[in-house]
Amino acid sequence: MLSAFSNSLKIPELRARIFFTLGLIFICRLLARVPTPGVDAVALRDLIAALQTQAGGSMLVLFNLFSGGALQYAAVGALGIMPYISASIILQLMTAVVPALERLAREGEAGRQTLSQYTRYLTVALCIIQGYAMSATLWRPEALGLPAGTQIVTMGRMGFTLLTILTMTTGTMMLMWLGEQMTERGIGNGISLIITINIISDLPSAVQAIVRMFVRVDGVAQFTIFHLVGLLAMIFLVIAGTIAVTQAQRKIPVQYAKRVVGRKVYGGQSTYMPLRVNYSGVMPIIFAQAILMFPSKLLGMLPGEFFRRLAAAVYYGTPAYNVIYALMILFFSYFWVATQFNPVQIADDLKKYGGYVPGIRPGKPTAEFLDRTMTRITLAGAVFLTIIAVLPTIMAQQFNIPWIVASFFGGTSLLIMVGVMLDTMRQVESHLLMRHYDGFLKKGKLRSRR
Repeated sequence: MLSAFSNSLKIPELRARIFFTLGLIFICRLLARVPTPGVDAVALRDLIAALQTQAGGSMLVLFNLFSGGALQYAAVGALGIMPYISASIILQLMTAVVPALERLAREGEAGRQTLSQYTRYLTVALCIIQGYAMSATLWRPEALGLPAGTQIVTMGRMGFTLLTILTMTTGTMMLMWLGEQMTERGIGNGISLIITINIISDLPSAVQAIVRMFVRVDGVAQFTIFHLVGLLAMIFLVIAGTIAVTQAQRKIPVQYAKRVVGRKVYGGQSTYMPLRVNYSGVMPIIFAQAILMFPSKLLGMLPGEFFRRLAAAVYYGTPAYNVIYALMILFFSYFWVATQFNPVQIADDLKKYGGYVPGIRPGKPTAEFLDRTMTRITLAGAVFLTIIAVLPTIMAQQFNIPWIVASFFGGTSLLIMVGVMLDTMRQVESHLLMRHYDGFLKKGKLRSRR
């Protein structure tokens, strides 16, 4: 593996792509530190630091994680790349239900470019909405959990609102453009790399928290060396399991019949159709987290002791919350597969090009077979996602591990980092193999998630 990294710098084109990507990542990190005018970043940073020591659950902490700490500095890139991700998800879901968008998606490169343009327009709209919400939240510090009377904004409300919307929208659009440049002229998927780097930027703070865990307080250490060994073994097993399930796929054999066109013979070869076990990726966890942020707050706003008790029962980390969270991940795993995986279209395409699954008749029986197979393997992927998502909460609640440390043992952070790193390594490996260098693995090769 070390030789693969050294060989990467021997290829001029690959070396240029790597350094280009690193340069753009440096610019992205600058956007996460340049403060927005009119904000007292010290008070906001203290709040985020206090929330990170708790067992997560705050939408503020989640946004701060994906923005790479930009939110706690009230930076230009405080919204991060999430408005673009949200716009992409919305359009992707709408493509499955809106016939006009579905036709665009099937028109090839021209249709994809049109959908990309729609995504950018929707990103601007979401940035304006989220920028206004951010300015309104910063204007009322008590909504963030700060004591009443704490002043974060240092200028007039109207000017601050307009300036915040303009600044943060510009920051997000610049991050989106940098991500597209990484994808086109660098290595890996630019948007995913930005999110991954933002998550990894919290790693030094997590290491400091681990060190503090083993520092003696009043002569007694909270954790021992055996706990450290257990944590290291656990992170190794969790990462290995995440890689295995992310790469896991069910291979459906496909046979193409021979066709004679003029004097040429087409088809006749055997191949396979890969069905990924974790087809939905990290999306079910994101959907479940986003939805469950609101019930506790909404119930707490209603009058009456019953609603207050109900709000406390479904608060983050409670048994009822964990059960609902797990059930919602299972539901959204099947929901994402149902909206994005179209067995009827796949069966029709196979029939159109003379392909068939051995032992299964073309057409409707093939579609039913693919749907039944996907339903079964999705259960394994959904159970895996549920375990990974709930694991950080259990570690923080039951074993008193700081949330900033526990978040690296599962959830969206681990899934995104593992998936993006595998994709990036696959692209580097393809460049190495093209020029007759060894890849990262001596036996086998990294499989694409696409």
